[in-house]
Parts: sequence; structure tokens; C-alpha cells
Amino acid sequence: MNRSERNIGRIELGFAVVCLSGILLALPAAAAEGIPQGFDSNGEKIFTRYNETPLSALSGTDGRRNLNSFYELRQYPGSPPRITHKVFPSFSDEAEECLACHGRGGYDVELDAYAPVTPHPEKELCYQCHVPKLTDELFVGTNWLSIPPPKLGNSQLGGSPPPIPHSLQLRDDCIACHAGSAAVAEIRVDHATRGNCRQCHVTFIATEPALEFTRNK
Repeated sequence: MNRSERNIGRIELGFAVVCLSGILLALPAAAAEGIPQGFDSNGEKIFTRYNETPLSALSGTDGRRNLNSFYELRQYPGSPPRITHKVFPSFSDEAEECLACHGRGGYDVELDAYAPVTPHPEKELCYQCHVPKLTDELFVGTNWLSIPPPKLGNSQLGGSPPPIPHSLQLRDDCIACHAGSAAVAEIRVDHATRGNCRQCHVTFIATEPALEFTRNK
């Protein structure tokens, strides 16, 4: 092989390397581990659970749950809601007993109500955060004042998607609260099939100045 043929070979090899590099750059980047392509970190979870929820559970409602009743169950916005019904003595700390009703929702004949779906079924110690109300009496007096609940809407432009007015800690399954038979009327959505909620809605939390409080001794 003479010198000119070797030079042509080098040129062809260099051209092939450039072409291969361009092809590799054009390929979509692989998703990070645990995050499927086409979804954000929890989009697939939301969309998959929507598909697994029976139509009867999504369309039925008792019409009794609203934002006032929603916040009455919480000490402050974002706190775990108390258990509104009797906790049977046979219940233990096993999540399966709670998830029997709150895993997928649905109508409970005995309570004559629709069970809300938990947004975090993977958290197994339910009674660590959720407890029944046993008394209206305070153990000790305080000057506790709760922060006001977040306002709905607050879109930057008329018709634009409203921001998410709360944190996503333990509340990353959007349709658990915003769709389904037990969804609160004021925040029920009609487009729960769009699994990637945060493609349009972003978190914007408006907080009030912290209020100091004292506990009477």
C-alpha cells in the first residue's frame, strides 16, 4: 500500500469516527436509574395507579367532602389527618389493615362513605402519624395559632395552570387527593389521565411568618 492509499484510509477512518460520534450524540440520553423515560420521578406512579383504579371508584362520590371538612381533620395545613372512624381493637400496626380500604378507595357500607386513597401506601406504620380523636380536651393550654390554609388558584396568567400550593412530602401521588370517589369537591380535576402533573403545575409554597407559641406548664 502506497502513501496516498494510506492517507485516504486515514481520512475515511476519521470521517467514520465523526459520523459515529454524531449518531451517538443524537440518541436520547438514558433516564436516570429508577426514572422511566417520558415521566418525571413520580409521573409513572401516578399514571399507573390511575389505570389500576376502577371506574366506579373514580366516578362515585358522596358529595360531602369539601375543603372545610378536609382542614377540620388537620391540626395545621400539611399535618397528617386524624382517623375519623372507630379503630377496631383487632387492628394492629400492619398497613394491610388500613390499605384494605385506603389502598384503592371505594365505598364502605358500614360507614356510608367513600374511603380516601392514601398517597403513600409504601409507608407501613400508619398509626405513627394518623391517630383517632379521643377527646376534645387539651392536656395543657397553649396559645397555638395555625397558619392559614393555602389559597387555591394564584395562576400567573388567566387560564394558566395554577401552582401547587403545598409541599410534595408524602403527597407525591396527585390523584389520591385530586381525583377519585373521595376527592374534595373544590380541588377535583377532570384530567387525571394526564399522568405527568408537574409538567404543567409547579410547586410554589406561600408561607406566613413563623408564629411563636408557648405551652402552659
